[in-house]
Amino acid sequence: MGILTVLWEKWVEFRRDFYKITVAAMISPLMYLIIFGMGIQTTSHGEPYLHFLVPGVVSMATMTGSFSAVAQNMSVQRLYEKALDQVMVSPTPLWQFILGQIIGGSLRGLYAGGVVLLLTFPIRTDLTFNALSVFIMFLNGTVFSTIALVLSFLAKSYTDAPRFTAYIITPMSFLCNTFFSTEQMPAGFRQVIGLLPLSQTSNMIRNIANGAPPDMIGFVILAAYLVIFGTISVVFIYKKKNL
Repeated sequence: MGILTVLWEKWVEFRRDFYKITVAAMISPLMYLIIFGMGIQTTSHGEPYLHFLVPGVVSMATMTGSFSAVAQNMSVQRLYEKALDQVMVSPTPLWQFILGQIIGGSLRGLYAGGVVLLLTFPIRTDLTFNALSVFIMFLNGTVFSTIALVLSFLAKSYTDAPRFTAYIITPMSFLCNTFFSTEQMPAGFRQVIGLLPLSQTSNMIRNIANGAPPDMIGFVILAAYLVIFGTISVVFIYKKKNL
């Protein structure tokens, strides 16, 4: 019941700010597609660059959509509205509250990825996006929702949420196999970047889009991130309750 309550709150927020959320999900990906995809006429691995770019932008949209849906909202609720304190004294199981936040954030990320797919539909890239692609997008959203949840617990002020985006989300957006392949990066650095969740998501969605099976190690890495950050968020909130 607690999960449904949190999801209902997310749904009410989505309905209220539908146009703002949709426009925000469109602007950056549309700019990337126009500037990089249509402005740079080149190829990647013998294919049109758009075939490489579109899966990367879709993956990035699920990351930014899910992260922003949780990080800023939870920071405000915890620091100013004191909503987290109210949850702790309520009969709602805290694990349900956490799971509801993660699922709600991942659905927002999935929506952002779906918006990008609609934007690219008229381009006729002949790329394939199927149910497995959607599942990977959702899984990526859960990972970044969980990361956002942990960081929102660590935030000391409302301004920390934009800083987290600048420190974490922006670098990953450009480094993690989204706009350019990581194959040309220096050894060592390339392997570290390859272990980041967005790199794995971009790689798996790109493989499916081009008719190849996804690398199964990607699911393992994403699941590992989900377990690690999910555990941290549970430990944090239960520790705070017991203070």
